[in-house]
Amino acid sequence: LHLFSFLDKNSRKSLAKTCHKLLEVFQDPLLWSLLNFHSPVELKKDNFILGPALKYLSICWYSERVKMCNIEDWMKNNFQKDFCNRHENTVNDFLTEVCDRCPNLLSLTLSGCGHVTDNCILLLLKNCPNLKTLKLENCVRITDQTLEAVTLYGGSLRTLHVDFCRNITQTGLERVREKCPLVILRAERSANMIPDNKPEKKLVLEKASRKLVQL
Repeated sequence: LHLFSFLDKNSRKSLAKTCHKLLEVFQDPLLWSLLNFHSPVELKKDNFILGPALKYLSICWYSERVKMCNIEDWMKNNFQKDFCNRHENTVNDFLTEVCDRCPNLLSLTLSGCGHVTDNCILLLLKNCPNLKTLKLENCVRITDQTLEAVTLYGGSLRTLHVDFCRNITQTGLERVREKCPLVILRAERSANMIPDNKPEKKLVLEKASRKLVQL
C-alpha cells in the first residue's frame, strides 16, 4: 500500500495487472481516500475505485475547452453545443455515484465544471453529511439554490468557496452568512459578474425599469 501510494492512477492500474497479489492491493479501500481528476474523460476510466474510504475529491478542468462550456447556452453555435452534449452529464453522473458510494466524503473541489447543477450539489450535501469543505470555481450553472441547500443541509460545512460562479447573487451570499456563521465563505467575483440572461429576459427587465422611471 505504501508503494502504491506514490503512483498515479494509471500506474496503479498497470501494476495491478502483473499479479493477483498486487491486484488485491489495488482494490484495497485504504488506497483510495483521495482522488484527483484533471478532465471529464478521466472520470470514465477504470483506473480507480470509489468507496466509503474516499475522503477528498477534486475535479479540476483547466483546458481551453472549459471556456466553451462556460458560454451561455443560448449563445452557443451548433459545434459548441455538440461538444458540450458529449460530456454534459459526465460530472453530474459521477457525483451521483459518489453520493451512493462515498458517504464519508470530507472535501470536494470542482473547478471548470460548467455543467454541474444545483440539484447535483443538493444531493451531495444530503448524502455526505460529514462534508466540511466545498470549493466551487467557474461552475457557471451553480445558482443561489446551491447556497440555500448549504443553509439546509450543510451542517458540517466549515469552508465554502463559490468563486467565479456568475449566477450567484449577493442576496444568496448574505443568506449563507446569516444562517451559517461558522462557515468560512469566499465568493471571488461571483456576485459582481453578469449572470445568464436571455435577450428576451433583458428586454423585460429594461421595460420594467422604464416603467419605474416613468412612475
